Order: sequence, then structure tokens, then C-alpha cells
Amino acid sequence: MRALVFLCALMFATASAAADLSVEVRTGAGRPVPDAVVTLYPASGTPPVGQGRFDWPMRMVQQHLQFSPFVLIAPVGATVAFPNLDQVRHHVYSFSPAHPFELKLYGRDETRTVRFDRPGAIALGCNIHDQMIAFIKVVDTPYAAKTDANGVAVLHDAQPGGAVMHVWHPFMKSPGNEIVQTVVLPRTGGVNQAVRVDLRSPPDRGGGY
Repeated sequence: MRALVFLCALMFATASAAADLSVEVRTGAGRPVPDAVVTLYPASGTPPVGQGRFDWPMRMVQQHLQFSPFVLIAPVGATVAFPNLDQVRHHVYSFSPAHPFELKLYGRDETRTVRFDRPGAIALGCNIHDQMIAFIKVVDTPYAAKTDANGVAVLHDAQPGGAVMHVWHPFMKSPGNEIVQTVVLPRTGGVNQAVRVDLRSPPDRGGGY
């Protein structure tokens, strides 16, 4: 009986040992940076990537001659839908080494899908409408989040201890459009991390981003 109680207590302690990492990304001038992707790799090992932690739609919508969202986080192995909600046809493509693909012309209320089986950044375009630009960040860790309009991303229930944190943005002035830092997470509670980045000027998206 005592062994059972001890085992249950140990399991509870292990399950409750988790922390939240809040990351604020700003430019050197202090402006918040939305759409930055923060990923975390604990030194103790990365749990298997499952779609349970990714509770947003795996969709890259084409509407008003734009892609939405501008940046989508997708776990390795995810199938992303590309619905066309415009009155015109689109021709979606990517030359990105992680997963080049092409979805030839299709019209309103039609959908195509692509499965992404390798991590990396996928730059999207439309062969018909040059202003249509977006990105899919395919990640191989369950600890991934995107900064909001205030430049803040929160990673929940991360494993305690040392970890490597990546911050990626499509216009970041750094190799691979990302920076890498080390962080230490407590067994419980939360940690705030401030990150400063330099960004290139984005291309004209017709009044977007």
C-alpha cells in the first residue's frame, strides 16, 4: 500500500513539474513584433510532436487576394488545407527546400491539401497574384507558439531545466531568419524572456502586414 501511495505521489510530482515560458519579442526601437515563432527544445529531450497541442486550424486561407494567417505553425506530419474563398482562381506554390510544392489553378470554394513531413520554413506565393505572401513554420517540437499583436508568445507546460529557445521571423536579419538562446525553466511557475531583433523591410502586400 505504501509503495502504491509513493508511486502515485511520484507520478503526480512528475506531471506537475512544468512551467510557462512567456517571450516578448520587440525590435531594437521597442516596437512589438507579431508573427514571430518561438520554439523550445528542453535539454532533457523533446516529447513526441502531436497535434493535440496545436489547437488552431491547419488552414491557409486565400481570401481578399491574401493568405491568412500570414504565419501558420504546423507540426511535422500535419496536413494543411488551402481553401480558396476568392472569386478568382489561385495557383499556390513554394520553392522552399523543406517542402517545395505546387497547387495548380483552382477556383472559389475549392480546397487543396499538402502534408508537411519535414521541419522548416515554407514560403508561400501565388503565381497569379504577386502580393500574396505567407509562411508555414513546420516544427518538430510540441513547444511552439506565435507572438501576438503585442509581440508576446506563451509556451505552456514546458519541461523544467535548461532548454534551447529559437525565435524565427520571416524578415529577421539573422542567419536562417532566427536567433537561438538558452533559457532555464523552474519546476513550477513561469519565466519571462525578452528578445530584441532587427527586421528587414517587408515586401508590399497591398496594405497587409
